[in-house]
Amino acid sequence: MKPSVSDFGRIEERPISLFTLSNSSGMKVKIMDYGATITSIQVPDRQGELLEVACGFDRLEGYFSEAYQANAPYFGSTVGRYCSHIKNAKFTLNGKQFQLATNAGNNNLHGGKKGFDKRIWDAKVLDLPEVSAVEMQLLSKDMEEGFPGNVAVSVTFSLNEKNELLIIYQAQTDAETPFAITNHTYFNLSGFTSNILGHTARIAAGRRMVMDETGAVTGCVIDLENQPDNLMREKIIGDVQQAMGDGFEHYYVFDKPVFKMGKVAEFFCAETGIGLEVASDELGMLFYTGKYTCDSLKRENGLAFGKFRGFCCETHRFPNGPNLPNTPGTILKPGEKFTSNTKFSFK
Repeated sequence: MKPSVSDFGRIEERPISLFTLSNSSGMKVKIMDYGATITSIQVPDRQGELLEVACGFDRLEGYFSEAYQANAPYFGSTVGRYCSHIKNAKFTLNGKQFQLATNAGNNNLHGGKKGFDKRIWDAKVLDLPEVSAVEMQLLSKDMEEGFPGNVAVSVTFSLNEKNELLIIYQAQTDAETPFAITNHTYFNLSGFTSNILGHTARIAAGRRMVMDETGAVTGCVIDLENQPDNLMREKIIGDVQQAMGDGFEHYYVFDKPVFKMGKVAEFFCAETGIGLEVASDELGMLFYTGKYTCDSLKRENGLAFGKFRGFCCETHRFPNGPNLPNTPGTILKPGEKFTSNTKFSFK
């Protein structure tokens, strides 16, 4: 089914469009070209009733409210040029040190002060068989936010008849540069009638990276055998967080071949019967349960977001990769084509 397109407002005198992907079961995914941002995902529950399962807003103004800007949760955004934290907002490449913008203490987070999430992308509806799809493109210029090289980026969102949302990222550069990209959607499979603490989670990863007090990974990878945050077997999120004494902000390293597509995580809400499976060809995933999300944020219809009311599955290259030795796929080079695929399947 061909996506519908509607006006979503204006930014700096430029029109912002909202693209709605849909299928015959009624599932809908809405994406705006500001930040290549998923604003809404509606899926049928066990009774066939459509429920909203993603944090976002129905009007553009919601993304510019004082509370949202101060909290900066990146609801549904495409983040880059390098997602997650880069320690001390700097890295060395080919003997030259590059200084980046600091927007998370002394670190660079999700590309900087004006990362991909705050850019207007060029979007076009795709005419593809058996899927509803839109492609968004962006040129990230040399030294933008301190990163070297001109990088041409594309993100394709497609929805099929199996209630599968596939996100395909591609990029090319004219100079060596760190590159990592992901989507920052927060999911709540209860339709926001409750928090996510009762959801079950399983992540196919027996290891995770250690984070320091600033949120940057250190390069140390620890084995999770007999640890409460080992999610190789299905566990209730709230039980694990109680055992840890904290919410999740974990980068899990997948137990699968590097850059091979495979199922990496699954989640389930017993209240609604909605399940979510995540498949990716990435190295790992930042699993985040919204422990810093502002409780005052809500959709215009009253659906409440806030702490522990949404979880993120940020599949991407190693956080702080430019400062870690021998991390695979961290540096994009001229003549190479970056590709990354992640699929969200609702059951």
